[in-house]
Amino acid sequence: MFRKILVPTDGSPLSEKAASAALEFAAANGATIVGLSVAELYPFMLMPEAGAMVDMAAYEEIQDKSAQQSMAKLKAMAAEAGVSAEVVSTRGVHAYEEILETATARGCDLIWMGSHGRKGLDRLLLGSETQRVLSHSTIPVLVWREAPSA
Repeated sequence: MFRKILVPTDGSPLSEKAASAALEFAAANGATIVGLSVAELYPFMLMPEAGAMVDMAAYEEIQDKSAQQSMAKLKAMAAEAGVSAEVVSTRGVHAYEEILETATARGCDLIWMGSHGRKGLDRLLLGSETQRVLSHSTIPVLVWREAPSA
């Protein structure tokens, strides 16, 4: 059914659990994994004075390092699960655009991602990369959510 699964992760505990579930699915179905972590670039400056307060090089270095660490962890998890995996870390202002571009470029036939389950005002203000991927993807997207605690 699905042969190549894109698994984007932001390094959060929920993303790690979603990735673990994706690896379990891939192992059971003989699929391969493409891991992706996006180092999000600082999107804009509200005022010219604000730019002077942000060390852009340091910010980008921290984002790159975090993305690379997430991919190293996913690669290790894949090896432990016996699943073939390639990992990609990239930079972008909008993670959902990088997710969609990577899925297309790598020939993925499924995107498997976690959802933080934001509701109400949080969702409106913070947005949802998962929702954006769902809205713009031309390939199937599986949204993994953790079962609520009893």
